[in-house]
Amino acid sequence: MRVLVVEDDDRVARGLLTALRHAGYEVHRVATAADALRAAPADVVLLDLGLPDGDGLDVLRELRHRPGTAVITVTARGEERERVLGLRAGADDYVVKPFGTSELLARIEAVLRRTRAHRAEPESEAPVEVGPLHILTSTRVVTLAGEPLSLTRKEFDLLALLATRRGEVVSRDFIVDQVWQAHWEAPSRTLDTHIAALRGKLGDRVKIETVRGVGYRLAT
Repeated sequence: MRVLVVEDDDRVARGLLTALRHAGYEVHRVATAADALRAAPADVVLLDLGLPDGDGLDVLRELRHRPGTAVITVTARGEERERVLGLRAGADDYVVKPFGTSELLARIEAVLRRTRAHRAEPESEAPVEVGPLHILTSTRVVTLAGEPLSLTRKEFDLLALLATRRGEVVSRDFIVDQVWQAHWEAPSRTLDTHIAALRGKLGDRVKIETVRGVGYRLAT
C-alpha cells in the first residue's frame, strides 16, 4: 500500500516516514500543495492543511476526484468548526496534532479496510429508503429529495448504518465498532463531528436524533 505524506514540517514528516515504513507501507513525502497534486496516485494521503503555497482544503477537494484514494487530514486545526469543514470537504478521517503513532496507524488500517470492502461490495443490494432519503449501498449513491448528496466515506457508512436501523437507538459503541472498525477507543468528538457534518448536509428533511447517554436514532 502506498501512502503519500503531505507535510511541510521536516520534523513531523521524518517521524511519519519512519513509522509508516516500519509498518510496511511504501511512503512518499511532499511539502507543498503543488507537489501534492502532481504526485503519483496513492492509496492513502496524509494531508497537512497548513501548507506554505495554498490551502490544504483546496488540495483535499482536488484529491477527492481521484478514485480509490483515501484522505486523512493531519493538522493542528483542532476546533470543531475546522473539523467539520475538513469532513465536509471530503476527508475520510481527521487527526489533530499532536497525535499518537499507534492511533494514526490504526486509523490508516481502518480506512484501508473500508476501501477494500467497498470495492468488493456486490451490486445487487436493495436500496434503503427513509422518507426523502434514498441510499444505494452497492454503488454508495445517496439522494435526498431526488438530489445527489455528497458524503465522505465515513459519513456514508454512518448514515447507512443508521438508515438500516431507522427508528432504533444505535449505541455510540456499536457505531464506532461498525463504522470505524477499530478496537482502540475512538475519541467521542470523532463521532460527534461526523454527526454534526451529516446533520448539516441532511438539513431539516431527515433528522438524526440524539438519545442522551446512549447514542443516535434516524427518525422515520
